[in-house]
Amino acid sequence: MSVSHKPVMINEVMDALVPRDGAIYVDATFGAGGYSRALLEAADCTVWGIDRDPLAVEFGRDMAHEFGGRLSVVKGRFGQMREILSAVGVTQVDGIALDIGISSMQIDDFTRGFSFRADGPLDMRMDNGSDDPTAADIVNSMKEHDLANLIYDYGEERASRRIAREIVRLRKKGPIERTEQLARVIRHVVRRSNDGIDPATRTFQALRIYVNEELIELDQGLAAAEKLLRAESRLAVVSFHSLEDRRVKTFLLERSGQRPRPSRHMPDSRRSFYPTFRLVKRGAVKPKETEISLNARARSARLRWAERTAQRPIQVA
Repeated sequence: MSVSHKPVMINEVMDALVPRDGAIYVDATFGAGGYSRALLEAADCTVWGIDRDPLAVEFGRDMAHEFGGRLSVVKGRFGQMREILSAVGVTQVDGIALDIGISSMQIDDFTRGFSFRADGPLDMRMDNGSDDPTAADIVNSMKEHDLANLIYDYGEERASRRIAREIVRLRKKGPIERTEQLARVIRHVVRRSNDGIDPATRTFQALRIYVNEELIELDQGLAAAEKLLRAESRLAVVSFHSLEDRRVKTFLLERSGQRPRPSRHMPDSRRSFYPTFRLVKRGAVKPKETEISLNARARSARLRWAERTAQRPIQVA
């Protein structure tokens, strides 16, 4: 597994989490362990890493030898981090880092099927050892209407109906099983934009999010973090596109009691509660230009973070 991955906005994430001796932190999207390493080097703390990718877990367990038992990495979905940590006797933590989405190692490994930059199997599963459906399964079996909605909802692709129509037309001649096959279909339908973004970008994003249930996972992860964090501990979330960032923003505004009313002329129907988070900094933190120049992946990154209050977690039906 490549270790060339550069964790995005690592200085800003460390500033948000404020590593301290004796504390317990969760790197809930471990990847190549960039945030874990920074935490462990900054303080005499303990870190639990979680990742659903078997290769990331294997790499993390090798990395754990460097830190004398202060790092443990377990396989699982971060949306289930509360159950995962409870099983090893951890019920409260002092900070949680989430780096949402795909890692550069997964993109760079063309055998995983995430990228259209080189040909590979149309897989896209973060846990590629599971029996979950692949992107090829979805592309070759989903009804045209549903496929169009998927591409539009998760990829924000305006040409979703034309893309779905062309996919359905071509799959009748034979299954679409390779990334290059699918990319050609999309490029045939959608012209390259003036900003130079490949026409296949949004459709590949949509399929990846759907295959891995990423938005569901994010919602579950945020709720789990609320239950795990002690008072005055912090949650730091880095996201890379608007679908993710809107969810994080909405969650933190709601939990801090700062979500605006739909209209000042309408009664406030929101159930009153004591805020479970405090927004130390309102709004998203963006990467510095110097980081963007060194790591293009950082360009779209947004960091939002908040501090847990002493109030009980909100029970949502």
